[in-house]
Amino acid sequence: MCGIFGIVTQDEQPLGPILIDAARRLTYRGYDSVGAATISGSKIDLRKDVGKVEDVAARYNFAEMTGSRGMTQLRWATFGEPSQVNSQPHLDSNGDMVGAHNGNVVNNVELRKEFIAEGMTVRSQNDGETCVHAVERYIKRGYEFIDAIRLAYGDLQGDYAFVIGRANDDKLYAFKKGSGMVIGIGDGFTCLSSDLPSILPLTRNVIRPQDGEIVTLWADRVEVRSVKDGKIIQRMPETVTESMDTVQKGGYPHFMLKEIHEQAQVARELIHLLDGSPDVQLLVEKMKSARHLYLIGCGTSYHAASVGSVYIAQLAGRAAIPVLAPQFIAQYAPAVGYEDVGIFVSQSGETKDVLNALEAAEKRGMACYGLANVVGSTLTKATSFCLPLCCGYEISVPATKTFTNQVVTFLYLAYRMAGLDTPPGLDTGFAHSTNGGYPSTGSRQRSTTSSGRRALDSIPDLMEQTIEMVGPQIEAIAKDINEWNDMYCLGYGATYPIALEGALKLKEITYAHCEGMLSTEFKHGPLSAVSKGFPIVFVAGPNDVPLIISGINEVKVRGARTITIGEEDARLRANGDDLVVIPKSDAQISALLGVLPLQLLSYHMSVMRGFDPDFPRNLSKTLTVD
Repeated sequence: MCGIFGIVTQDEQPLGPILIDAARRLTYRGYDSVGAATISGSKIDLRKDVGKVEDVAARYNFAEMTGSRGMTQLRWATFGEPSQVNSQPHLDSNGDMVGAHNGNVVNNVELRKEFIAEGMTVRSQNDGETCVHAVERYIKRGYEFIDAIRLAYGDLQGDYAFVIGRANDDKLYAFKKGSGMVIGIGDGFTCLSSDLPSILPLTRNVIRPQDGEIVTLWADRVEVRSVKDGKIIQRMPETVTESMDTVQKGGYPHFMLKEIHEQAQVARELIHLLDGSPDVQLLVEKMKSARHLYLIGCGTSYHAASVGSVYIAQLAGRAAIPVLAPQFIAQYAPAVGYEDVGIFVSQSGETKDVLNALEAAEKRGMACYGLANVVGSTLTKATSFCLPLCCGYEISVPATKTFTNQVVTFLYLAYRMAGLDTPPGLDTGFAHSTNGGYPSTGSRQRSTTSSGRRALDSIPDLMEQTIEMVGPQIEAIAKDINEWNDMYCLGYGATYPIALEGALKLKEITYAHCEGMLSTEFKHGPLSAVSKGFPIVFVAGPNDVPLIISGINEVKVRGARTITIGEEDARLRANGDDLVVIPKSDAQISALLGVLPLQLLSYHMSVMRGFDPDFPRNLSKTLTVD
């Protein structure tokens, strides 16, 4: 996700070098643009553009920026393409306030329309600007600054952390809801950031605000208040002892493990974003009315498309054809036309094979839509519109959180196609009553009137439970089977492409040969490879247990070591060697959860073999060649 940093100093001084260094320390989070703002008395100096920190800082001479308060932001685009005007920080209508955020405000489009109707000057499509105007709205209505922030908090839906300052004020203000934020307390200054790396070279005394809290920063102190009632919250600073490298990885030894653990949070943010996206229903209608529907991707993205095709068939009763992008050109492109719809899936948005397939489809007039993690990439610009994956930057080469968010998106679309999911109804926000307009609650409640809605909202918690439940057992299994350089991973229905993805992860970072297959196909030839102790992993959907049991027994009687991933089931325990238990859920969500133990298995085996799982040999994060 984006990265923010802000600082308040006792006296006016050159802040540009401090802001540049802080921005550099946040670049590992990924970004497409950078900006900085300083406040000196009544003057706000704002400079920003698309590009790398060093280039933009040199082009706009960040080093000369001075003031007693400053902020910098690295943007990873979600709302609004990467551009100078969409870069952060942002000003209010009159240029008296400046702010920047990290995260996604999912009702951005609706709020922008309201602000324009209220006469505000809205310059961009970016939700960071929406945060500024949300505070401005209540300042214009006569509220004190803290109360304006409290009321703005109720209007801003999604997951974000936000910092704002204003002219002729010696403070910065910050608040958070779902995204990370850390406060630093130093000698003669205070600072804040979305993450520790930009703070640690300055101070190791930190405070960690919680959701629904507002922090006011002076140069010599900070004050924490509750959004709900405005009361001061006492919180003592803590001392950070970890190294910079450890902090960047969130305390994990590798980025891959960190990103596996981030999957629940990015799934939560994605669901919020899809709830607020005006493009979702349009895409759903196009999918429902298509003569033929194609889901097109490569590698991990193809596996996600294959899971999606099962979801769409099972839930919406509609055929969707998953196809590898190069094969689409030969097998389907000559036959498609205006009545057909294609969803082109790519983590980077720059995958050459996918772009080639897109070009072939467009020549035939097919309606083309995208699903990508990088807003502003070629795919997002070339399709009619592209739904963002909302994962932030994925540093480790093996895709983890981008895969699961692709799958979550397809599940979301399948629910909507089937009429099972309606975006949650929202209350009217804060009650502006005799209590001075203070919010009556710190968050808006979700509607739970549809089974689809309850199922979707359960996914992040189920993912967290899965990782916690399977961790020690998977590590033990990895140790047991690590000597093998050949193995199979088998599934059926929605778990078949999950098995393909698990096998791909094992190949990518352990360098062992693991073949993913449909479980019922194993007897048609590969069964001959089984020998004593040969490891075979099964991913069992809750509705497919009898079929999986047949597969387990046909290999176990020939000496195989069977490892089954599935919900608790006496039949699976009785027939197999190991049962890795995942939480109970419905058939579609169970398939998604099944990939998490496979990610962990590949990670642990890679580390046990002495390999770096983040950067496997011969592979690139973005494949821009044919």
